[in-house]
Formats: sequence, structure tokens, C-alpha cells
Amino acid sequence: MTMRTLLTAAAIISSAGFGVSQSPASHDSFHSSVAPLALASADAQLSEAFGSLDQEAISLPPEPWAKADPADSLYRLAREALSRGDYKRAAEIFHRIPERYPQSAYAGQALYYEAFALYRSGGDDDLRTARDRLNQLNQRFPAIAKKDGALLQIRVCGELAKRGDESCAASIGSIAEGGGDTNPGPTRPPVTGSQGRDCSPDADEGTDDRIAAIMALIQMDPERAMPILQQVLARRDPCSVALRRKAVFLVSQKRTDQTANILMNVARSDPDQETREQAVFWLSQVPGSTGLLDEILKGNGDESIKDKALFALSQQNEPRAAQILRDFAARENENSDLREKAIFWLGQRRSTENTEFLRNLYSRLTNEDLKEKILFSLSQQKGAGNEQWLMNIAVNPKEDIELRKKALFWAGQSGVAISEISKLYDRMGDSEMREQIIFVLSQRQSDRTAMDKLFDIAKSEKDPELRKKAIFWLGQSRDPRVQQFLIDLINK
Repeated sequence: MTMRTLLTAAAIISSAGFGVSQSPASHDSFHSSVAPLALASADAQLSEAFGSLDQEAISLPPEPWAKADPADSLYRLAREALSRGDYKRAAEIFHRIPERYPQSAYAGQALYYEAFALYRSGGDDDLRTARDRLNQLNQRFPAIAKKDGALLQIRVCGELAKRGDESCAASIGSIAEGGGDTNPGPTRPPVTGSQGRDCSPDADEGTDDRIAAIMALIQMDPERAMPILQQVLARRDPCSVALRRKAVFLVSQKRTDQTANILMNVARSDPDQETREQAVFWLSQVPGSTGLLDEILKGNGDESIKDKALFALSQQNEPRAAQILRDFAARENENSDLREKAIFWLGQRRSTENTEFLRNLYSRLTNEDLKEKILFSLSQQKGAGNEQWLMNIAVNPKEDIELRKKALFWAGQSGVAISEISKLYDRMGDSEMREQIIFVLSQRQSDRTAMDKLFDIAKSEKDPELRKKAIFWLGQSRDPRVQQFLIDLINK
């Protein structure tokens, strides 16, 4: 499963930018690398994403580029103040540049960053002044206004609308519905149409003015926002793909009795594969979606969609969801990779029913990859007697040797007593299994008894290949006795 859906969520939140009083965060505030086991719950990622709402990553103004410009020193001072979060000071200094040096090369950037600093400062008067500065920016520097000013105008107006500004509230609603702009004054920035826009689905999703307007509208009037989001999701023009992906996330965060059905409709009918996958993924966060997800597993032939549905079911805290996963894992006509996913997610949900099911399924399976996945999944459910079950697989000569080795490894990782593993080495006749036991012992370096057994094997094992394996793994350990042992061995 790709992490694009979570990154999309972060991009949406970053584009909303409602945190007017917080310092800029680093660009790593949302991590894109998530270990597979962490996916057992998407709640942590969602919490992190929402936490970044007030800490959006904002780049500093460009580095000074005109040393001979009379405003160069002021620009440097203002930039420094902004970088340390002193927004009042930064706004004051940026204001001086176009006021004193209207022909300066820095004048346009100064107007924009004065407005930005006032926006981040967050007072009512600051926000109104920021709006005025953006109007001036549009009049004097339309290129900068078109590139950066439109989105900041939405952010500023969104804050003012939340505080009762009726003209901004009307403008935000108009933008969200697909028309109008956020400048209620006589001079308005041009509304950018589809012509000249990057309509690729992976276009920069952090600068979409309409999605920022919808986010602002959600803060102001959630009931009005949902029908607009449905209108967005109904679009089929090429330039709406990125917008629809964002709308899917926003719908998933509005808990209404229609949320699950709206996402399900997207999963069934949207022409964009990634949008459909995201709709199914976000169903994981919508309570009561179990029945819809079951429909997807039974009636959808798209394996990527089914993959997302399995994950979404693993997040539903309903007994029925676990039963659906068990039923899917048992169906022989399903894709084996998907069955592995179902087995994995069952392993992440510890329960007596899941444990018994996985053990019974193991005994019926002939597919070794699926059996291996069950070994791993049961090893994740500690305290349910699975350690001994894994050891029983490991010593069963009727089992495939590779599965026995895997079972032994996971038993060792699950905390089986070293004394039991050591006794197994002494009575095991199969050299391949004895080699695996040496490896399992080497993975328990913090346990002195495991190291003692390796020393014993290295000293007294009759098979030279096994002695060499024990010596090798001792050399990889940090046991303080190893160095002298190796010296004695060399001088022997």
C-alpha cells in the first residue's frame, strides 16, 4: 500500500493554513516513511496530520538577491525577524520597503511577506491590514499576486470570515462553490481557470485555492460544505482529479450519516484509480463501514481496491469486521497475496477467535507462503500460547524444513526460554535445524545463557561447520568474553 493517501491528507491540511499564531514547522513534521506494523492503526497518522494544521511548513522569503538595492539591508532584517517568528517586527520592517523605496526590486516580495507576517500574527486588525496589503499587491505586482497572493488571500479571508466578516464569508462560499474570489473590494485578482493550469493528478496539491476555500468553509459552516464536496466529487473533467482526491479526505473527516455512502459511491464510480483507492482507505476511519467494505471484497475485482478494503476492515472495531477478514483469508479462490494481507491484519488484532482460526487454517493450507504468514502473525500475538505452538511446528519432522526454521525463528523472537532452545539443539539430529538454532541464539545477545550456549557449541561441537557458525555469530556479538575466547582459539 502506498503512503500517498496520508501524504495527501498532510498536503490538504498544509494548504488550509488556519494556524495564524504558530511558528512555522520544519518540512519533516509529517513523516512519509511508516513501518508496516505501524499501519495497524491509522489514528496516529491522522492525529499527526491534524496536529500540523496549526504548524504548516512555510518557506522563508527568497534569499537576498540585490546587494546594491537601497532596501537590501531592510529586507535582510525583515527576513531574519520572520525566520525567528517575530511576526510583528517582520511586518513592520517589510512595510517600510515599498513605502520608502517603491522602485526597489524587493517591493513586491515585501508586500506579500508583510501580509503573510500579519496573517501569522493573527489579530483582527492585523488580518484586515493583511487583506489591504494583498489588494495593493494585486494592483502593483499582479504576477506575484497570481502566483502566491491568491492562496494567502483565501487564508486571510477565511480567518476574517470565522470572526464575523460577512463579505469574506460570502467570498469564501463563492470560491468553494467554484466561482468568485476572496477579494470583496473594488479591485479583484483574476480568477484562474483551467487554461494554463497543471491538470496532472500529481500537481502541487498544497497551492489549490479552492480546496483551501472549502477547508475554510468547513470551519465556518460544515453543513454547507458537504454538498459542495459532493459537487466536487461528481466532476469528471481532467483538471478535477487532484481536487477530488482532496475532497475524499475532507468528506471522511465529516462524521455524518452520509459519509460512508458518499465514499462508497466514489469507490464504485470515480474514473481515477487513486481516488477510488483513497475512498476505500478513508472508510477505515468511518465507523459503521463494515458492511460496505464487505461488499467491496465480494463484488470488486480490482486487487488494489480489495487491498485497501482489507486494511479498512482491520481498523473497524466490530466483531463482524474480524469475521469478514477470517472468511476472506479462508477463501481459496482469492488472490494469495490478498489472503496474506488478511492473515497479517488478523495477526495485528489479538483475540481468541483470531488465534484459533489462524492455527486451524495453518493445518488446512498447502500454500507455503500463506503458512509462513500465519507463523509470523501468530508470533505477534504474545501471551496466547503461540510460542509453544510455534515450537511444536519447529520440531515436527513432517513439516517443510523451511517452515520449521521460520517457526523456530519466530518462537525465539516471541520469547521462548533459552533453556528450551538449548535442549532442542542437544537432541536435534538435523544439522540444518541445528544451524538455525545457532542463529536464533545469536539473536538473543542480551541473554547471557544464549551466549553461554554459543560458547559451548563453539568449543565442543563435533561438526566443524556448526562450530564455525557459532564462532561467526559470537564475533558479531558484544559479549566482553568474546575477544579473549577468539585469542585463545587463535593461539590454540
